[in-house]
Amino acid sequence: MNLQHLFSELLQGYTRDNSKMITYWTELSDAYSQPRRHYHNLTHLENLYHELVSIKTQIQDWEVLLWALFYHDAVYDTLKSNNEEKSAALAEKRMKSLGVSEEIVARVVEMILATKTHVVSENQDVNYFTDADLSILGKDWEVYKQYAKQVRNEYAIYPDLLYNPGRKKVLKHFLEMNQIFKTDYFTQKYEKQARLNLSREQEGDRV
Repeated sequence: MNLQHLFSELLQGYTRDNSKMITYWTELSDAYSQPRRHYHNLTHLENLYHELVSIKTQIQDWEVLLWALFYHDAVYDTLKSNNEEKSAALAEKRMKSLGVSEEIVARVVEMILATKTHVVSENQDVNYFTDADLSILGKDWEVYKQYAKQVRNEYAIYPDLLYNPGRKKVLKHFLEMNQIFKTDYFTQKYEKQARLNLSREQEGDRV
């Protein structure tokens, strides 16, 4: 699977302007390839795609999900708390320039904003998407350790004195949830291992 090819196929439903497709892809590729992005990069998008394509038949609107996949972390600044809103705004701007319907744009914006809180949605596609976004938590310990290191590197501007309490708060938040994943599919696949990983990190196991 080639992300650029996938993105081009998505845009071809609305335009035949190759220069516009290249411009929009380059914008995304450059954003996700910034040196400070150790986890929220193109590899993250590839992993997200692989998680979701395996349950494609259960997704109601695959196009909406693809738009959200490409744009959900388009803006990522560890110093800011409005990344999801800015990413959604960029998606909305680009989609409207292509003539995408207001309904689809609104659903994409909803899906991107849902990655800020990861709460249960009445829209099951949103639940699948946010679950896939968290799937890294349930990978085997070695993969999880690498993820934790990558996230720490993204926040390298903060000393341990500031970062560690914040990270512990995040771990505590997940562990206190009755259920981390919102769909049966991802719960069965990753819930148990995710809790083991989060607990190990919380207890001070070196990552």
